[in-house]
Amino acid sequence: MTSPLTAVSASPERWTPRLWGTLLVLCAAMFLDALDVSMVGVALPSIGSELNLSTSTLQWVVSGYILGYGGLLLLGGRAADLLGRRRVFLIALGVFALASLLGGFVDSGPLLIASRFIKGLSAAFTAPAGLSIITTTFAEGPVRNRALTIYTTCAATGFSMGLVLSGLLTEASWRLTMLLPAPIALLALIAGVKLIPRSAREKNKGGYDVPGAVTGTAAMLLLVFTVVEAPEVGWASARTLLSFLAAAVLLAVFVRIELRTASPLVRLGVLRSGPQLRAQLGAMTFFGGYVSFQFLATQYFQSLLGWSALETALAFLPAGALVALSSTKVGSVIDRFGTPRVIVAGFVLLVASYVLFLRISLTPAYAAVVLPSMILLGLACALVFPSLNIQATNGVDDDEQGMVSGLLNTSIQVGGAIFLAIVTAVVTASSHADDSSPQAVLDSFRPGLIVVTVIAVAGLLITLTGLRTRRTPESVVVTKSVPVPVEEADREPVAVRD
Repeated sequence: MTSPLTAVSASPERWTPRLWGTLLVLCAAMFLDALDVSMVGVALPSIGSELNLSTSTLQWVVSGYILGYGGLLLLGGRAADLLGRRRVFLIALGVFALASLLGGFVDSGPLLIASRFIKGLSAAFTAPAGLSIITTTFAEGPVRNRALTIYTTCAATGFSMGLVLSGLLTEASWRLTMLLPAPIALLALIAGVKLIPRSAREKNKGGYDVPGAVTGTAAMLLLVFTVVEAPEVGWASARTLLSFLAAAVLLAVFVRIELRTASPLVRLGVLRSGPQLRAQLGAMTFFGGYVSFQFLATQYFQSLLGWSALETALAFLPAGALVALSSTKVGSVIDRFGTPRVIVAGFVLLVASYVLFLRISLTPAYAAVVLPSMILLGLACALVFPSLNIQATNGVDDDEQGMVSGLLNTSIQVGGAIFLAIVTAVVTASSHADDSSPQAVLDSFRPGLIVVTVIAVAGLLITLTGLRTRRTPESVVVTKSVPVPVEEADREPVAVRD
């Protein structure tokens, strides 16, 4: 199925006001997802103080969102394909607005965590639905590259602005950080009803993959839950090991179901494509390393240098500003050099940023260390994030765009949860209970920063393998198996793109 707007978007110069409006609505939803994640972190101390929450309970204000988001993305992506992208996107956006209102007025920790879980759940449906609306509305090539660059830039901008806005709003009340997304989501919902093109449900002759949906969702929920809880209960505890085992069993059952069902939740054949697999692994390492870096850098700025929440947010601002300013140029760079080369260049900059940040000390060195690191980080994000989205969705049939979008977002969220837990465990193991001096704390951060750098290097090595096949036409997805008529069997075979 192709959106009725696709023909209108044949060239960037011919974008209609409605087409621009559709893109802005989708960008607003992605902006809110990123904004909501980044705003909460700075507000946590105020939330804990007012609601009398322990540290272990307070972490679930963040983890609850991650659990709902990461656990249901696969289901959300396939639901967009089968139930209609527009319908799924608008319903989920409405739920997001209501959950934002609930989170701003609650007076207990459990209710706040519940609202955060609901928001994560709704984002698990808006993110893949929004991405698949773009990829089915804008024709593959320069037009889609431009749209995806703008879309992913909004995500990075929302994340950066969330840090700054949270610092400002928390000075008045942490509740404002919860309430701010509500009116924006409501306006986007009203505009979306008017602007987003209607999409029919995809033909689904094989029925709905209910067993796959149940096992896949349960496996992802349990995996994310286990990773989030492991640092608290212990990585070697019986509870953690049994949870990992149960998640592995559920994943194995899920894979078996997907290989046998006529209409799978995730068609595993897409992962036989080199570009698709590199996009998924690149997303895991890119976001996992970045989230871990931001966590350690925030602790360094606030705990060791004594910076305020607002000063910490402003330290990250150059990276976000560079992403926003480069949004109009990155699409043409991708058109000229292709996603494999651009991704590799971005990972090189990412590794350089993390290596430079290893020079931090107890003496603030903003101009010599922090600012250059943030500039390199911003350039890396500007190149890598849109390129990964483009590479993952190029060459994919319209009826699987939601599925691939959900798979990509799952890789991002699971990578963030797993690698952050690993880095946190390394820092904890490197700290000494009998020595809490600033130098000892800084020394415990360094192994974590080294792990972050190693994660980025791993991402670079994975993406470098894509340059070996650069001479052949690039495609992303393995084509579905279709019967070949007998009369066509003797024809000259057509080369299949990797």
